[in-house]
Amino acid sequence: MGDIHQLIFRNGRDVARLATTSATERALVDIAASIMAEESEQLGITYAGWCLTGLPHKRLPDDAPWQRKGHRLTLLVEPGYLRRAGSLTRIGVPYGSRARLILLYLQTRAIQTNSREVELGRSMREWLDRMGVSPGGKTYQEVRAQADRISACHTSFFWDDARGGDAFLKSSIVTGGIRLHTPDDRQGDLWHDTVTLSSEYFSSLKEHPVPVWEPALREINNRSMSLDIYVWLAYRLHVLLRPTPLSWDAVQDQFGAGFAASRSFRQVFKEALAFALAVYPAARVDVVSGGLVLHPSRPPIDRKTLISLPSGLAC
Repeated sequence: MGDIHQLIFRNGRDVARLATTSATERALVDIAASIMAEESEQLGITYAGWCLTGLPHKRLPDDAPWQRKGHRLTLLVEPGYLRRAGSLTRIGVPYGSRARLILLYLQTRAIQTNSREVELGRSMREWLDRMGVSPGGKTYQEVRAQADRISACHTSFFWDDARGGDAFLKSSIVTGGIRLHTPDDRQGDLWHDTVTLSSEYFSSLKEHPVPVWEPALREINNRSMSLDIYVWLAYRLHVLLRPTPLSWDAVQDQFGAGFAASRSFRQVFKEALAFALAVYPAARVDVVSGGLVLHPSRPPIDRKTLISLPSGLAC
């Protein structure tokens, strides 16, 4: 379809939809048009480590660890235990879009308040509602299950330090666990439970925060690979000095866990990339026969908006 944002800008959404040939293309037009009309300046925060690696997209066996390699960075997530009905139960690693949204909420609130202690309750429910995730019914059960997995798991990031050696962050993401009550609109204002990020994780987050745009997250809230691609582009594109090629092998190393065949991965990745680009109009990425070419691009968050970050954290 070419540049979807230019097509909408020149002809409007309705005419752009007439040029589509599939439900996916129509969804891309609708999302891009929504983003172009968006006036919110709400930002979210993620840790830079998640921009180069990511959680699994699908459920793993409960005893299986998860390992992903990014550019000079390796992620290891190990399953942990929670106590249920008086017995310790192994809890598998977090996965999917709900886990990513929970982490985005926790990280955003921690940076905005400059505190390890993050309010749950109404504050989290309102944020999930803004993200298009209704905190009730089956959706709530999915959110609660992923909160348990985040609470139980142990997360390690390993990277090359400035002296050519190895460095690592090994920690639980939160201390004490994430307690989510059954939502009850009549009592929505009555509970204000909190969760505390581990000191190690909070320290690393403060040193390496990556701003992202809330409305973009909302439009792709059910697409875990698109969320991963979006935060990766938000991290990489604005610091590039020149066009940078990236081979399909390198792309698959970072995003292709669970895909044995390169052809099937490329098809899924290209669709996920299209949705990530639909919510990041300034991003300049070319898909070529050998992989991708990344071009220097404006960040997804206007520099003026970054003044809402605590002093010293705008990046």
